[in-house]
Amino acid sequence: MNMNELKVGNLLDISKTIAADIFDGLEYPWQALPKISDFIIKIGPTLSADEYDRIGDDIWVAKTADVMPSAYLHGPLIIGPETQVRHCAFIRGSAIIGRGCVIGNSSELKNCIIFDNAQVPHYNYIGDSILGYRSHLGAGAKTSNLKSDKSNVCVRAEDEIIETGMKKFGAIVGDNVEVGCNTILNPGSVIGRNTTIYPLSMVRGFVAHDSIYKKQGEIAEKI
Repeated sequence: MNMNELKVGNLLDISKTIAADIFDGLEYPWQALPKISDFIIKIGPTLSADEYDRIGDDIWVAKTADVMPSAYLHGPLIIGPETQVRHCAFIRGSAIIGRGCVIGNSSELKNCIIFDNAQVPHYNYIGDSILGYRSHLGAGAKTSNLKSDKSNVCVRAEDEIIETGMKKFGAIVGDNVEVGCNTILNPGSVIGRNTTIYPLSMVRGFVAHDSIYKKQGEIAEKI
């Protein structure tokens, strides 16, 4: 495998997030995860008061966003323009949510970057993860961000193992990825651009771009 496939520019179009600068100088996208909270606190005060309301401590919500009264918002947090945050969404902080996104009913988010036009519309958990432009998680799909033995998360790609040094790291989901309903993305999962994951999958390690993931060991190229 070419390790370049795991690098920021080959997984994510950083022009499609307000958080583009967080990736400056980074080789792999998961290296941005420890920086999210401080980044929000830094750029939040620079956001236009004509476009964003500041509510509570370190929470900025675009005036054109549609946030249901039953949603729970905890800072630091940015919610972008034309984004929907639906009933009973639970946003626990350190989250950057882009333009035109959908954060669905009973979905839970923490320490994550959601690129523009990404959707987590029904009963999803997104923790210590990054979702690329126009990515979509089906109902009940979740990122698992902590190993059962509590050891540091590694990224496994064929015979290569990359130590991340992080105890909590869920998944990197590339641009235009479709994740089927009730799928689990295990800690350290990295999904390449334009890939489709079948429903009820248990994904581990790296899945190449333009693939169809049917189950572990059965991955087809898109034609």
